[in-house]
Amino acid sequence: MSKPIESWFQKFLKRLAKRYRFVILNDDTFEERYSLRLRPVQVFTWAGLTVIGLIALTTLLIAFTPLREYIPGYSGNTGMRRKLMLLSEKVDSLETNAQAKDKLLENIRQVISGSNLPENVNTRNTQRVIPEPAKLEAGKDEKAFREEVEKADRFNLNQTGKGNVRLSAISSYYFFAPLKGKVTTAFNASLRHYGVDVVAPKNEAVKATLNGTVIFAGWTTETGYVIHLQHENNLISIYKHNAVLLKKEGDTVKAGEAIAITGNSGELTSSPHLHFELWFDGKPIDPQDFIVF
Repeated sequence: MSKPIESWFQKFLKRLAKRYRFVILNDDTFEERYSLRLRPVQVFTWAGLTVIGLIALTTLLIAFTPLREYIPGYSGNTGMRRKLMLLSEKVDSLETNAQAKDKLLENIRQVISGSNLPENVNTRNTQRVIPEPAKLEAGKDEKAFREEVEKADRFNLNQTGKGNVRLSAISSYYFFAPLKGKVTTAFNASLRHYGVDVVAPKNEAVKATLNGTVIFAGWTTETGYVIHLQHENNLISIYKHNAVLLKKEGDTVKAGEAIAITGNSGELTSSPHLHFELWFDGKPIDPQDFIVF
């Protein structure tokens, strides 16, 4: 049985090794137009190489060109998947920041309105503990001296216009002028103008009036770029209509340190200026009682 198989295989190899002539003739004149000598081995070899080349070329086109996007069921677009994941993370981050800012704005409203601060506000670094005075009975001379001092304090500039209540807690502070310029509109609580408007040249630095912490730094439609500072003794200073803010929420600033640049941002303004407010215990006070602009 082995010999017939060997003889058949040898015949097959001989047929592959034989040369054949491929001729193209003119059907009318039988003139030879083209001829080519081939072996079956060569035909099979070239055919195999051509198939392999086509497969390799197709694979390269699918792997390294956008044509793979048109293949039904293709799910290997890792770039798009990565972008979707990044967008999802950004959306989550924006939601978290929005919730934090909402809480901060609510805290600011409660501070300005004079209500109690929420429990989640850390006032350890912004409140100064004032010891209670010792309960001692005053003598006759001391009582007379106190009466003279009280009479003299009736016209003291360190008093608010309403109720003549002396701001003893902050009267000893040295307030740094946030901007040197001309006061065009003074404080007037009856007209709901709770600060002063100070006009100065463009691109002037707006400075912190006292040491404090930035509790708000952002944009509002009416007042443009605004920054709020929390100081000691429940005192807040507000700076409105800025062109640029130099500090962000949570930053600690020193008195006289630049926190913004003067501008004309917001709807409630017609020219470059600084609107400056002071709030003490949730009530507005006249900045000109403490600061010379």
